[in-house]
Amino acid sequence: MTTPTSMDDPKDGIASTAPVPGSLIDEGVTQPVATIKVTRTYIFGLGLAQFGLFIALLSPVFVSMSLKAQQLNPDDPASIIGSVLPIGAFGALFANPLAGALSDRTRTRFGRRRPWMLGGVLVFVASLAYIAYADTVGQLTIGWLVAQISANAVFAALTASFADNVPEMQRGRASSAIALAQNIAILAGLYLAVYLVGNLPVLFIAPGVIAIALILVYCFIARDELPTYTLKKFSLVTIVSSFWTNPFKNPDFGWAWWGRFLITFGTFMFTTYRLLYMQDHIGLDVQSATSAVAFGVLLYTIALMVSAALSGWASDKLARRKVFVWGSTALTAVGLVVLAHSDTVGMFYVAEIIMGFAFGIYTAIDTALIVDVLPNADRPGKDLGVINIANALPQSLAPAAGLFLLHVGSTAGENYTLMLWGAGVAVLLGAIAVFPIKSVR
Repeated sequence: MTTPTSMDDPKDGIASTAPVPGSLIDEGVTQPVATIKVTRTYIFGLGLAQFGLFIALLSPVFVSMSLKAQQLNPDDPASIIGSVLPIGAFGALFANPLAGALSDRTRTRFGRRRPWMLGGVLVFVASLAYIAYADTVGQLTIGWLVAQISANAVFAALTASFADNVPEMQRGRASSAIALAQNIAILAGLYLAVYLVGNLPVLFIAPGVIAIALILVYCFIARDELPTYTLKKFSLVTIVSSFWTNPFKNPDFGWAWWGRFLITFGTFMFTTYRLLYMQDHIGLDVQSATSAVAFGVLLYTIALMVSAALSGWASDKLARRKVFVWGSTALTAVGLVVLAHSDTVGMFYVAEIIMGFAFGIYTAIDTALIVDVLPNADRPGKDLGVINIANALPQSLAPAAGLFLLHVGSTAGENYTLMLWGAGVAVLLGAIAVFPIKSVR
């Protein structure tokens, strides 16, 4: 066991910490807020870990699960997507905050976060292998549920590690690195799908192997110190409190939660059905649709990389978060409305560029904004777990809501115009939710 101290060498790549205030003793908190800058090595390792996790987690969401659904039910793959993905996201809804709170309390010779990251990624990859060979919708559902639970245990510990180690003056840049890594992972997954569209087992399993390797790298780079204070006795109240942070006592946290929820809800309404949109709405065959989606996401990612890199630096320099978050969220809504009225591949590409530029700004800044408004920055695992409910819950609700809107006035379930307008309205409401936040400029 090591003791946090203000004398840690910043060359190790992790910020130092100060002693734990006496008022926080026995409250199950993590180490106090970091104040010394992290190195580029740490930020690079953080980005690698995010890339590894998200290439394995989001490749199925955006492409390979749609291909698997078409394999199991060629006549109505959307019904499988609309039922299986929400169940998995429901598992993530519980796993993320609970794993975050439990990692706050974990005490092992390997640290608090490492056991959750390493153990979780191994279970995650095993579940992806199970999905790859699933023969029934029931097997697919079970596999995806376990995959989401284990992946979100990894994500909760990884996000808490970010909050443990990155000081406020670097959160914009570190958040940009996370955004770039996550979206490059989506792009890489889509191009894997182009080349492996005929080999679903490899398409599911290969990204998982990458996830294991890169999360292992992060575990070696990142320091994971154990506090020396005594924890409260674990109880049912501890478990229940993992899912709740009072928004009335912490209104800025509550508004940040709703902003994250609404933009995630709106974007997942489209991304869940992106491949089917290209087939049903634009009229492409599966191979052409997969290739068009991959190129569209390439354009999306290029735009995102430019905006994320610049906005993270600008946000730290100007010490402002809100204007970047609400402005980019509103621009995402514009991109969704463009998609609603697109009928060519070219217009699809234009919309992808708009949304990529907007989402690059959003993802680069929103994580920093959320860490800035944590009610108890010394207990990041628990509160970030509550925030991540805003990631998981809309992933559960958005496919079902999208499926409902697709069937309004269309027996074939192809009313993409209404579905995309609904997504745009949700995202615009997310932009409005940022305005009442007072503690962050």
